[in-house]
Amino acid sequence: MDFEWKEKRNNERAKVEELFGYEGCKVGRGTYGHVYKAKRKDSVDTKEYALKQIEGTGLSMSACREIALLRELKHPNVINLQRVFLSHADRKVWLLFDYAEHDLWHIIKFHRAAKANKKTVQVTKGMVKSLLYQILDGIRYLHSNWVLHRDLKPANILVMGEGIERGRVKIADMGFARLFNSPLKPLADLDPVVVTFWYRAPELLLGARHYTKAIDIWAIGCIFAELLTSEPIFHCRQEDIKTSNPYHHDQLDRIFNVMGFPQEKDWVDIKKMPEHGTLMKDFKKNNYSNCSLVKYMDRHKIKPDGKAFMLLQKLLTMDPTKRITSEQAMQDPYFLEDPVPTQDVFAGGPIPYPKRDFLSDEEQDDKSDNKKKVFMEQSWTNQQRAAAAKGGGEPASKRVRLGHHQSSIGGQQNFTHMTQRNHPNQQQHPGHVQQGGMMNYTNTQQTGNFNQRY
Repeated sequence: MDFEWKEKRNNERAKVEELFGYEGCKVGRGTYGHVYKAKRKDSVDTKEYALKQIEGTGLSMSACREIALLRELKHPNVINLQRVFLSHADRKVWLLFDYAEHDLWHIIKFHRAAKANKKTVQVTKGMVKSLLYQILDGIRYLHSNWVLHRDLKPANILVMGEGIERGRVKIADMGFARLFNSPLKPLADLDPVVVTFWYRAPELLLGARHYTKAIDIWAIGCIFAELLTSEPIFHCRQEDIKTSNPYHHDQLDRIFNVMGFPQEKDWVDIKKMPEHGTLMKDFKKNNYSNCSLVKYMDRHKIKPDGKAFMLLQKLLTMDPTKRITSEQAMQDPYFLEDPVPTQDVFAGGPIPYPKRDFLSDEEQDDKSDNKKKVFMEQSWTNQQRAAAAKGGGEPASKRVRLGHHQSSIGGQQNFTHMTQRNHPNQQQHPGHVQQGGMMNYTNTQQTGNFNQRY
């Protein structure tokens, strides 16, 4: 390559440090790298952005996958990749996103602290419902375009602060996302351990080779339960050690302590799971005979005859083939009763959550797994622990062209006349794009205690 031409191109290339001011504005850190709150240096654009600096030098497979997918995905509930910067001097990669002031991890943490201090947080009654609906709509879009997210957890669900998209949910962190085909190829051969520990579906823990989009639905169910109770439903104290073996005794034990031991009549294919033999050797069904989701949620004052519980039960169905889909979940009666979901999850009311703190270079972001688990250990009282014990204790993806989300046209959509967005029985080509608008929301402000938010 001609050296002078290369030098000229490098000089002409836009440099992130010349366009944006972000020094001293670090808001996140993890294995992926660092995230900074940034503003353009010119005074014309006052909008806030998030700059994600990828860890290491050059482009990792995870970064390539995230960039390739996000350049194609366009939906109001999926984070929008604005631009990619390549710094040839230090071989750094920067991703420019819209800035989200909040995320579910910090929101749930805020409510958990308030609950421990017996303080009331005033939020709209339908906030949890609006959050869940938008998460489902974003996942519906990903799944209809043959994308599995595979790492859904509260920290990866962002919520926009003040601005044009106030209160809008954004699904972020596509580093583990994969395209999947029909029939499904055995993704477990590529990387059998996916999804953060507490949000990992039982079929993954039992070594399923042909797992499906149902793993994302299970994770959404875990997030929904956490929003309702302010506690992770399948909290496991053991470290989430990265391993090629998907089987994890303690995590399965925690699931069974909440859900009960899966019966073969309810999950016929459990006998086909690679780790079924180990499961039957390690566990005794009778130890979980008094455990059920009904009892667990009842301790958190969520009644089994409520529509919130009924939807949660469908999301947390043990058999992945019987687990509800995102399209079906969005049409659940839970979303038809008042208060209905709003586009702004805060429904025009005040946002009670603090803005993100800036981190020093030496300071670790407290969203990391270790600190999260330390926090949980410290925040759980002996009474809660006793109750918990009683209740139970890759190759690069092929690139395809994806379509853009289109909003519904023609005024407000009636919830009682929602049309089905997808046809579950219709076979589609992996490159086929499902288009369909997110339902129009009401913007009625309804304020109440967080305990009434479901």
